Amino acid sequence: MRGEADIAWRVAAARDDLRAADALIEDYLPFIRAETARALLRLPALERDDALSVAMIAFHEAIRGYKAGRGAFLPYAALVIRSRLANYRRALRRQQAALSLDAPVLKDGGTLAETLADAHNEVEELLTREATREEIEQLTQELAGFGVTLADAADNCPRQQRTLSACRRALRHARENPELLEELLRTRRLPLSRLALGAGAERKTLERHRNYLVALLLIYTNGYELLRGHLVHLTREEAAE
Repeated sequence: MRGEADIAWRVAAARDDLRAADALIEDYLPFIRAETARALLRLPALERDDALSVAMIAFHEAIRGYKAGRGAFLPYAALVIRSRLANYRRALRRQQAALSLDAPVLKDGGTLAETLADAHNEVEELLTREATREEIEQLTQELAGFGVTLADAADNCPRQQRTLSACRRALRHARENPELLEELLRTRRLPLSRLALGAGAERKTLERHRNYLVALLLIYTNGYELLRGHLVHLTREEAAE
């Protein structure tokens, strides 16, 4: 695999160039197969594997939809692949179950549809936990580049409502101005002065909660869809604002 800087320009070049996209997919086929294996909990066949085809199409979709403000490309591509494979699994299960979903198969009269629903929930929960674990591991690695740990970020969470409101405004301002997120990723420094000005908050207030802000901003720059879902309440606008 080449470095992230190399793949960034290749993705940009491949967005509207099918030959360049095909070459990128071929070079990153081991990555695509690995993500397919994680999603299916099995190794895909090298050829004639429908799931692998779905994953390759998803990788191309990621190329077309990627924007630099999202952060690193590969974590973003991995999330697209997992999402499309989840849709593929659901469609496959519906097709396989269409023959006799309502036939009683259990002693208490339970149907096949009910059995599949239980299995579906268990598999989806397992996949969600695994995907969340991978996102946490990726975030931990990124935070290390800023000299921050997840524990640091948790300990640095604002305790007072007024301070929390100021941090929320700063986070919202950064999300509405992608150049601030790009500056954070490029310089490894929090643009405190610009965040304070845009949020109408005191710089010292934001500086005291640097670790918390860095963690939240990274989550919103790099495709951490599951973690964003868990933390959405932290950036939700308050009714009083």
